[in-house]
Amino acid sequence: MNLNRFDDKKDLWSYLKKSNKTIVMYGMGNGADKILAVCAERGIEVADFFASDGFVRGHSFHSKRVLSYSETKEKYGAENIIVLLSFASSLPSVIDTIRAVAAECELYAPDVPVCEGRIFDLEFARDNALSIRAAYELLADDESKRIFKNVIMYKLTGNIEFLFAAESDKDEVMRSLLDAKSISSYADLGAYNGDTVRELAEYSGVLCEAVAFEPSPKTFKKLKSYADSEARFKVDAINAAAWSEDTTLSFGDEGNRNSGLFAKGKQTEVAALTLDGVLGGRYVDYIKYDVEGCEREALAGSEKTISAHSPRLLVSAYHLSEDIFELPLLIHEKFPEYKLYYRRYPYIPAWDLNLICIKEKGDK
Repeated sequence: MNLNRFDDKKDLWSYLKKSNKTIVMYGMGNGADKILAVCAERGIEVADFFASDGFVRGHSFHSKRVLSYSETKEKYGAENIIVLLSFASSLPSVIDTIRAVAAECELYAPDVPVCEGRIFDLEFARDNALSIRAAYELLADDESKRIFKNVIMYKLTGNIEFLFAAESDKDEVMRSLLDAKSISSYADLGAYNGDTVRELAEYSGVLCEAVAFEPSPKTFKKLKSYADSEARFKVDAINAAAWSEDTTLSFGDEGNRNSGLFAKGKQTEVAALTLDGVLGGRYVDYIKYDVEGCEREALAGSEKTISAHSPRLLVSAYHLSEDIFELPLLIHEKFPEYKLYYRRYPYIPAWDLNLICIKEKGDK
């Protein structure tokens, strides 16, 4: 990948700064606030906010009345606006609606990191060009490289067509790449309410134990309720963050998937534990890391387990701008025997990008 070939016409933020079109934002909330902050920092004016027709209730956002999509087109003309999508979704019906807007208007979904950190713009890409190229070369198959390149292009341009070109079939991933039917012991770091444990159970015919970390006290209640009700196998629900050492950390608890150690808002103290310490040497053959930007720390706290048992790993690689290239480099440095794959499930923006790490049978 030669990022030096890119010019500022392919960088979303430079393009928005130079455009003569009126910029409007589709959606409100936390995502919109993040995008607005970047726009303000770069001198990009957002004229209005709108919601899908039928979802406008006379409310305001940043002192502006939220328009309907129809009102926005009538006010400015579809050909005269740039739409910045400011919310996330994996629902097919919502994605279809977004694509319908994109068919009428110039639409982008700016990539802003889930956690705090630098924006993946042209300057960031050039600063990290060597690492990006090195991570790309480590990937084990053409599918992974295709996904990697398209996600990088999406991050730079905000063009959602690159996301549609970087999708994987979850059923194929679970059945073929992860060989989920053979997973008997699972460590779920970032288990939320138990949904990913339940999902794995639908694929595995031999699952007998799951160790599930969830730091949010609110969400943990739901996880514990599920764990107590699961009759097919044992679920050990742990109200703690997965970390590099045993300690106590501040946690932004919104009671949803945006809760995390980097989240803003109301803070609460939570326990942080290493997977190595919790397992105490016990066998595990699959570990999932979805810990809101703390994947490096969680990996550090499970190095002994990985070295001892060579489990399959699935590592979320979208919380920080540098995750997409730093995490493959880190895992290769620590565990060079692992083969590295990228797979990404349908989502706008580039969420659900998963680095899957597998030590093939017979590899030393």
